[in-house]
Amino acid sequence: MKIALKSILLILALSLSFVSCREEEEKSEIEQLAEEEDAKIKVKEGKVKVKTDDKKIKIKEDDGEVKKKVKIDNDDN
Repeated sequence: MKIALKSILLILALSLSFVSCREEEEKSEIEQLAEEEDAKIKVKEGKVKVKTDDKKIKIKEDDGEVKKKVKIDNDDN
């Protein structure tokens, strides 16, 4: 009886660890913007620029620090 109980607990623990470690893909904001039809992406050394119809995003890495700038175009002129 003890062997069966230990086996069941071991299988349960292993199955829970596999399920909890499963990688779930969540799309970042950049990936979501890149999927838009008119998105333009430029990648240079240490810089990423994404431009859509209404947003401009610049991501820059300086000294290990990531800086993000978001500019939203308004048509309220």
